[in-house]
Amino acid sequence: MTKEQIGDLIIASEDTMYHVAKTLLHSDADCADAIQEAIVKAFSSIHKLRRDDYAKTWLVRIMINECYAIMRREKKLVPLEDYIVEEAAEERADYSDLYEALSHLSEEIRLTVTLYYMEGYSIKEIADLMSTTESAVKNRLVRARNKLKKELAEAQ
Repeated sequence: MTKEQIGDLIIASEDTMYHVAKTLLHSDADCADAIQEAIVKAFSSIHKLRRDDYAKTWLVRIMINECYAIMRREKKLVPLEDYIVEEAAEERADYSDLYEALSHLSEEIRLTVTLYYMEGYSIKEIADLMSTTESAVKNRLVRARNKLKKELAEAQ
């Protein structure tokens, strides 16, 4: 894959990269840092990409690793509930119950839900991205649906 193709892929994947970053990190500044570092690493390690078919998955994996690196580096593990109350009240006005229910999910389940429902990744792709099995991804989605269903029913 050429640098031009990687550039095109990055441009086409900017929404995905932001959604993944926002799922793991809370501030837009941290998201921007993670995206920027992921882009730099993608360009510098282009030779590590084995198959062009998996370029987007490879890019998202780099993005996830960068988010975790920022979390470790800054030790900024703020509960999502605090973030939603403080910074995202306007964004979630129409979906407040859903966002509240999502905030109660564990990080790995929340990321799985984001990749599957918001970004349209397949179960196999999510398993590859998260270095787990397909059955683990399916189980996370089932647990997420059950917990969301229960919490949303209680909210009404």
